[in-house]
Amino acid sequence: MQMKSFKAALAAGVLASATWLAGSTSVLAQEVTLRLHHFLPAQATVPMQVLDVWADKVEADSGDRIKIERYPAMQLGGTPPQLYDQAAEGTVDIVWTLPGNTPGRFPSVEVFELPFMMTNAEATSRAYWDVFDKHLRDTEFADTHILATWVHGPGILHTKEPVESMEDLAGMKVRAPTRVINSLLGELGATPIGMPIPQVPESLSKGVIDGAVVPWEVTTALRVPELVKNHTEFGGDHALYTTTFVLAMNKAKYDSLPDDLKAVIDENSGAELSAFAGRTQQEYDAPGRKLAVEASNNIIELSDEETAKWQEAAQPVIDNWVAEMDGRGLEGQELLDEARGLIEQYTSQ
Repeated sequence: MQMKSFKAALAAGVLASATWLAGSTSVLAQEVTLRLHHFLPAQATVPMQVLDVWADKVEADSGDRIKIERYPAMQLGGTPPQLYDQAAEGTVDIVWTLPGNTPGRFPSVEVFELPFMMTNAEATSRAYWDVFDKHLRDTEFADTHILATWVHGPGILHTKEPVESMEDLAGMKVRAPTRVINSLLGELGATPIGMPIPQVPESLSKGVIDGAVVPWEVTTALRVPELVKNHTEFGGDHALYTTTFVLAMNKAKYDSLPDDLKAVIDENSGAELSAFAGRTQQEYDAPGRKLAVEASNNIIELSDEETAKWQEAAQPVIDNWVAEMDGRGLEGQELLDEARGLIEQYTSQ
C-alpha cells in the first residue's frame, strides 16, 4: 500500500473493511484497544497531521475492531525520556518518541542527526527506515515492535539575540534535543542545554536558555515566535541538523493480535508511513515560518560562505561519532557512508 494518498485511502479502507466484515460476523467480538502516548500537545502538527491520521486509518481498515486511544502531553504519566520503556514494558501500547531522549542507548540512529546530514525529511526518513530494517530491528530496537522511523524538517536556530555568524553563538545557552546536537552546539561555541521539547517555552520565558533549535513546524504549538524574535536558517540545501523519531509498539501486544489485525497494523507501518510522517512534518514548516514573518520577527538566512564555516567547525562532531561507533564495534564510517548514500538515492528520486 502506498501512503502518499494516505488521507484519501480512508474511504477505500472503510468500504473494503465493511465488505469483509459482512461475511465475517463471527470475529466482531475480537476488539482491541491500544493506548498511544506521546509528549506534545494534541494540537501540535505531529499529533494532528500524522498520529491522528495514522490511528484513524488503522481503525477504519480494521472495521473499527481496533480502537486507538490517544494520550498527548504525557497524560498517562512519566517523562518524555521514559516513553520508549513504557512501550517496551507494556505500560502503554504505542509511543511516539525520540531515541535521543536516552543518550547513547540507540547509537546507530544518531547517524541521521549528524550535522548537515539530511537533505529533506522524506528522503532522510526513507533512508532511516532502510537502515533500521537492515541493521536495527533485531539489535538496538529488539525489545519493541517498530512501526515507523522518521525525521523532522531542517532544524532552525531560534534565539533572543540575532545569530548572523558562528561567533554570535559564543556563550549563548541553547536548548538541544539529543547528545549529538549538544555536541554540535558545543563545537559551534554555544553552551548546549539538553532538555525535552515541552520544557522549551518555560525555559525561554524564564531565561534558563537564550534560544533553542527546533524545526519551524513545532514553533506554533510552543509559542516560540512570541518568546524570541530571531530565527537563523541555512541557505540552499543545507540543514544544520534533524532529529530522529520512532513510533514503537509493545511487542507482546502486537504478538497477541489475531493475524488479520496484525495485517492491518503491518499494512499501515514501514517505509511508506515513515516517508509520510517525515514529509508531513516538513510540509508544516511553512505555516510555522509564516507566523514568524507575520509577527515581523527577524529571519536570518546564512550565506553559503558562512555556512561553509559552520560545516568546517562541525566536522569534529562527525569524526568523534565515527570513532565512538568504531569503539563499540559498529563500523561507524560504513554506517555513515551507507546512510549518506541512501539519503542521496532517495533525494534524487
